[in-house]
Amino acid sequence: MKRMQEGFTLVEIAIVLVIIGLLLGGILKGQEMITQAKIKNVIADFSGISAAYHGYQDRYRAVPGDDAGAGRWAGISFVGDGDGVLKGTYNSPTATDESRLWWEDLRRSGFITGTGNAQPLNAANGMIGVQTGDAAVPPAVPGRVLSSATPDGFAGLIICSANLPDKIAIATDTQMDDGQPAAGSVRAQLQTSPNPAIAALAATPTYQESGTNTYTVCRSL
Repeated sequence: MKRMQEGFTLVEIAIVLVIIGLLLGGILKGQEMITQAKIKNVIADFSGISAAYHGYQDRYRAVPGDDAGAGRWAGISFVGDGDGVLKGTYNSPTATDESRLWWEDLRRSGFITGTGNAQPLNAANGMIGVQTGDAAVPPAVPGRVLSSATPDGFAGLIICSANLPDKIAIATDTQMDDGQPAAGSVRAQLQTSPNPAIAALAATPTYQESGTNTYTVCRSL
């Protein structure tokens, strides 16, 4: 008696391939939806911090972090010197830097949520921070805060968001400005390490969407 050979028919194999294709399509679509949600969150961070800054200025006539009158809140340990220049870098590890006091002033005033002066994180787990200009040492401009961008970089207050994957960085710049990392009110720097120091934001001529590049994106206030 001959034994029947067991196996899959062409129809069964076709059905399995269709199911696998649908699963892969759903996974890829889900990944794109997650990426799009992160883009919206990064843009919302820039807009929300900018709005909080201008609200603080309207209320107290001072720059958060630099505000010499921040002693109005009980229990605050350090206040700014009130010279109109925010000192310290966006990624400062020093709690007494004005770029760190910025966050405590905004939180104590109720313009943003949270407590303390630690920098918040973006949707890509990168640091969000504020500093004066795109050099390690801010320019000495007593009594005023510049807000315009120069052809060589930023001279005034900037918000920076680090560790952004290339796709998110490009979309953020395109939707908020001109999509050019070296021009406009939104600029970017290619990263070689997490949460890097910012220098010469006009030095990255074009974005490269390789799937592995990460950028720090900064916006002029």
